[in-house]
Amino acid sequence: MTLSLAEADKILADNFAPWVLELGLSVLETGDLHAVLRLPWDARLAREGGGLSGQALMAAADTATVIAVSSARGAFVPMTTVQQSTTFQRAVVGADVLVDARLTKLGRRMAFADVTMTAEGADGPAARASTVYALLG
Repeated sequence: MTLSLAEADKILADNFAPWVLELGLSVLETGDLHAVLRLPWDARLAREGGGLSGQALMAAADTATVIAVSSARGAFVPMTTVQQSTTFQRAVVGADVLVDARLTKLGRRMAFADVTMTAEGADGPAARASTVYALLG
């Protein structure tokens, strides 16, 4: 049931708010229980000091989880975020971020995921998130 990259990109284009689309996310990989997206570096997303804003990383984690759930289900289904907890571990400056969402449990009504966000070329994650979604369809 895994989505193709073209199908995943279409879900991204058709189901997210314009400001999320402005992040420039692209789908790099989909699988039975995961998706990997790229958040391209953009100075507009940086805060004072030049580090990528936490809000951009959290939105990317949220979006990657939706794509991972859609890939696992074989299609987009309406869903809503119930909980997201994010831990920031190091600043991202001047690098794209790989956002790897892995489903830890997928039920009929709920989905749980762990998301690792790593600056491209870094040896460790910049942030980690734990997400929970209610599946509405």
